[in-house]
Amino acid sequence: MTHPLFEKHKATLDAAVATIHGRGYWTPYAEMPSPRVYGETAADDGKKAFEACLGKDFVLDQPGQTGWAATEQSPYGIALNVRYPVCDPEALIAAAQTAMNSWRKLGAEGRVGVCLEILERLNKRSFEIAHAVMMTTGQGWMMAFQAGGPHAQDRGLEAVAYAWDEMSRVPAEAIWEKPQGKNPPLKMKKHYEIVGRGVGLVVGCGTFPTWNTYPGLFAALATGNPVIVKAHSNAILPAAMTVKIAREVLAEAGLDPNLVSLAVVEKRAATQALATHPAVKSIDFTGSNVFGQWLIDNAKQAQVYAELAGVNNVVIESTDSYKAMLRNLAFTLCLYSGQMCTTTQAILVPAGGIDTDLGHKSFDEVATDLGAAIDKFLTDPAVATAVLGAIQSDATLARIAEAGEYGTIVLASKKIDHPDFPQAEVRTPVLLTCDAADEKSYMEERFGPIAFVVKVADGAAAIALSERIVKEHGALTVGLYSAKPDVIDAMTDATLRAGVALSINLTGGVFVNQSAAFSDYHGVGMNPAANASYSDSAFVANRFRVVQRRYHVE
Repeated sequence: MTHPLFEKHKATLDAAVATIHGRGYWTPYAEMPSPRVYGETAADDGKKAFEACLGKDFVLDQPGQTGWAATEQSPYGIALNVRYPVCDPEALIAAAQTAMNSWRKLGAEGRVGVCLEILERLNKRSFEIAHAVMMTTGQGWMMAFQAGGPHAQDRGLEAVAYAWDEMSRVPAEAIWEKPQGKNPPLKMKKHYEIVGRGVGLVVGCGTFPTWNTYPGLFAALATGNPVIVKAHSNAILPAAMTVKIAREVLAEAGLDPNLVSLAVVEKRAATQALATHPAVKSIDFTGSNVFGQWLIDNAKQAQVYAELAGVNNVVIESTDSYKAMLRNLAFTLCLYSGQMCTTTQAILVPAGGIDTDLGHKSFDEVATDLGAAIDKFLTDPAVATAVLGAIQSDATLARIAEAGEYGTIVLASKKIDHPDFPQAEVRTPVLLTCDAADEKSYMEERFGPIAFVVKVADGAAAIALSERIVKEHGALTVGLYSAKPDVIDAMTDATLRAGVALSINLTGGVFVNQSAAFSDYHGVGMNPAANASYSDSAFVANRFRVVQRRYHVE
């Protein structure tokens, strides 16, 4: 019998599967915080629910609890003081393994139905989660709502759709009949059961604690695996809310809530021990190259899906929309103060300048005009604080302070006072110029609002350098501005060889650092910045196995 939650959400699932095949625009989760969609009181209810968490114990009723921990410091300067349960990792793993059996027996339809119900509940709580994302990461409100809520939910649903697409290819049973000439045929009945590989560990990041967590969480869960979410120490609340909602849905469905649990771990050694536990069979990680590579090298018992650091870059060879190009790049560099894994860091411009619709522009003019476009965009303090958000970590503040050592400053970073949060660390981007030979300056990720306009010999040299950056240091996004078809073709070939997504002549309301679920593949898995993609079949298919049984029948 079909699981009731599968029936309830089948139309959404069917649409999601159709969209990952067609790659067009679609979403069931409204990205605008409209009261007509979410309810007249949703905004107020969500804020109150968030505030009700502050200064209190966040109870999850998980096994093996040994104490409480409160580690978060808000980039906006407000006191959070939420205390989270610290649980023995061995107890979490044991409970997860116990819960796994009934999860397997539920079958693919049941698991997918439960996952879709969790996503629907998360969507209804988008305002509450958005406040948690904003106050732990430093994102501005609109980004926190969209990226932390509906867009993250889109990515989770996308993973479920891929999981269902792969699992539904496997029949539950079959009759196998082999002719034997004059003798009676050999006839067997065969059963095929989808079995999760083991405990999934999802290691959250400090800047996008839901958007980068939901793909792995739902890919592992839908394919039959229990999941432990190890939240970043400064962005626990959004993860804790997610885990609590998931556990509530599981319990209501008559399932063991320990299928999903939260691990609050303060020391890296404890995370390493958890990641290398024999029961952990998949690890999803977003973060630094150092720890990500450690996981790949040491967690040999698990499949590691890692998104690491990279040097995203844009080649400007020519343009027929100079001002629109500058506006687009300015927004790209300002959005969330560059604290995105997709933000452009290196802008490669020919030493002889570029041809534009406003005449020829020298290298220095391009750099100066881009700095002016950033300045103009941030003129209104309300716009500036909404788009920039706040700086998430002290390490990023330190990088901004020392950025002048790596090039000639075109536009210095400034501190902006936030009208609502006086203690918020709000910084404008720093824009520098340097020569292509100064590779130590721009050829490593300098996370935050730091960008370089890099002087290259010509357009061909810019394309070659872009390709080498991607191959050697990785990138999630590459951009090109050119009015010449042969240059566009050359850049396209370069990105196909390097394995990186390319955005061409973005001048409107789409930006290189944005990624749309169901249509854009986030990461390719071919360069050092990521060994996997959100999402494709490879992201889900290796998380389950098919175990068969067979017997003779008449």
